[in-house]
Amino acid sequence: MTRFTTKEHAMSLQRTDRIDSAPAGPAWAGMASRAMRHLGFLGSARQRLSILIFHRVLPRQDAIFPDEVDAHRFDAQLTQLKQCFNIMPLADAVRALQAGKLPPRAACITFDDGYADNATIALPILQRHGVHATFFIASGFLDGGRMWNDTVIELIRRAPDRIDLRAAGQDAFELDTVAKRQAAIATLLGALKYLPLDERLRQVAALCALVPVQLPTDLMMTSDQVRQLHRAGMGIGAHTVNHPIVARMEAAAARQEIADGKAALEAIIGAPVTLFAYPNGKPGQDYLAEHVAIVRELGFEAAVSTSWGAARPGGDLFQLPRFTPWDRSQFRYMLRMMQNLRRNGDTV
Repeated sequence: MTRFTTKEHAMSLQRTDRIDSAPAGPAWAGMASRAMRHLGFLGSARQRLSILIFHRVLPRQDAIFPDEVDAHRFDAQLTQLKQCFNIMPLADAVRALQAGKLPPRAACITFDDGYADNATIALPILQRHGVHATFFIASGFLDGGRMWNDTVIELIRRAPDRIDLRAAGQDAFELDTVAKRQAAIATLLGALKYLPLDERLRQVAALCALVPVQLPTDLMMTSDQVRQLHRAGMGIGAHTVNHPIVARMEAAAARQEIADGKAALEAIIGAPVTLFAYPNGKPGQDYLAEHVAIVRELGFEAAVSTSWGAARPGGDLFQLPRFTPWDRSQFRYMLRMMQNLRRNGDTV
């Protein structure tokens, strides 16, 4: 569910960390890849681990979210990443990082939340490239569930050109252009995101009552699709049950969310689940030191945040940073990866 916030973060950084003057095109992309191999990994950067975040891989570009990764773009990204990085399973990378035996140019691919297209679209592409990924799944949305943010997104996608949500404490919106629908989604997600879980769900239900449209029930994986990923050799990680902002919860409730999500996935795949992703994942804002302690106590081997940066030897294995460059140009994409290698990532 962090995907919308991640985009907002990316857009804000583009204004202050732009590399738009860099050239584009296949020749320049090859130069960037060679630069990564020969220059970007000198010194301490050689022992850095780049962990990339994805959420969805759509069959085709989405007009509402044109920057969301689609099948063609994901295929191209994997082609480019393989030219420059040693892509490895996250569990193996964690152990190698801990032992000081990380290979050069190490990278991992992760997916958050548990969208069905991870199994139907992303998995075949990963298999074609011979690439491993770890899927962090919020267990409560399996088998017909839907995340609250997707309810809002799909509600606005399907709504008529004007809606009045004032009875639910929000505004009236004109939705006669794609840009206006995008703005309405951003406004509503921003207003609801950090409410307590029960209140957020209540307000989302109130919005649905005011805009009676048919919403999809197949956005998230089924239990069989989780098993399919596991049988294909992919990693399965925990992401709580209901994807709450654990920093806004009592410690006991947060522990229950984390423990129950782990147990549910272990029951589905019949194997230990040893990796965890903090929902939303911003250190000090979405999770706190007490939640890092809970994850350790519950027997996980490592956990990932959404703080930008690359993991380094001696860093906290329970607050591994993650990042995904958003640039469409292959050259700029690789430059962004090089920039990220120099970041340590924030922790609590």
